[in-house]
Amino acid sequence: MILKGHGMLEIHIAVLLFGLSGLFGKLLPLPPLVIVCGRTLFASLALGVILYSSKTQIRTKSTQDLVVLALLGAILAVHWITFFQSIQMSTVAVGLLTFSTFPLFVTFMEPYFFREKLFVFDMFVAGAVLMGVILIVPSFDFNNHVTQGVFWGIMSGFTFAVLSILNRKYVSTYPSMVIVFYQNLVATIILIPFLLYKPLDLQPSDYVLLAILGVFCTALAHVLFIQSLVKIKAQLASVIASLEPVYGIIFAFVILGEVPALRTIVGGFIILGTIILATWKKTHKPANVKSQMSVNKR
Repeated sequence: MILKGHGMLEIHIAVLLFGLSGLFGKLLPLPPLVIVCGRTLFASLALGVILYSSKTQIRTKSTQDLVVLALLGAILAVHWITFFQSIQMSTVAVGLLTFSTFPLFVTFMEPYFFREKLFVFDMFVAGAVLMGVILIVPSFDFNNHVTQGVFWGIMSGFTFAVLSILNRKYVSTYPSMVIVFYQNLVATIILIPFLLYKPLDLQPSDYVLLAILGVFCTALAHVLFIQSLVKIKAQLASVIASLEPVYGIIFAFVILGEVPALRTIVGGFIILGTIILATWKKTHKPANVKSQMSVNKR
C-alpha cells in the first residue's frame, strides 16, 4: 500500500527486469551491436502490437518532437551497446555497478534542466554511490579488461542519465509506451545497416533469448520506468535504479555461477545502503510538508 500511487511499484519492477537483462551479455555469444539490434527490434514489434490493438495515437504533435524522439533512440542505442560491451569485457557485476554511476550525472543535470534546487542530501547520495563504484576498479591501467569494463559502464551510465532527463521532459506530453516505441524503433533502424556488413550465424536459441530480452526486459521494463517518472523525480528514480546491480549479481550467481570479488561486494553494499536511505527519506515526508505542497499547487 505504501508504493501505491507514488510510482514506486513501477520503478522497482522495472529495475528487477533491468537487472535480469545484464545476463544476456553473457548468455548470447554475439557482439553487443547485434544484441542491441535484436533487443530493440523485438521491443519495437511488441510495443507496436500493443499500441495498434489499443488504438493509441502515435503521431507526434510536431516535427521537433519527432526529431527529439529520434535523437533519444540514437542515445538509447549507444547506451545499450556500451552497457553490453562493459559486461562482455568484464563481468555482469562490474557492468551493472559501473552503469550505476548515472545517478551522479542526473543529480547535477536535473537542477539545470528543470530549475530545481540541488540539495546537500542529493549530493551525499551521489557521492556515496560513486564511492561504491570506485571500490570495484582493480587498477587504473586501461589494459586491464575489468578497467575497460568500468569505462564502458560509466559511458553507459552517462547516456542513461541523459535519457532519464529527456524522458521526464516528454513523459507528460506522450504516453510512455509511445516514447519507448519510438526510441526502440529508431535504434533498430540506425543499427540494421551496420549488420549488413557483418555475417550473422544466429541459432534458434539466440532468437528466443533476444525475444525475451526485447519483450520483457526492454519493452515492459522501460514502459514501467518511464511511467514512474510521472510521479517521482528522475533523481529519485535514478537512485532506486541502482538496485539493478543487486538483482543482476544475484541472477548472475544463480544462473551463470559468477561470484563477485570482495571489492565488488563491498561496493554493492555501499550502493544498496545508500538506496535504502534515500528511498526512505524521499517517501516518508512529514504530513505537514505534504499538505503545504498541496496548497502551493493550488
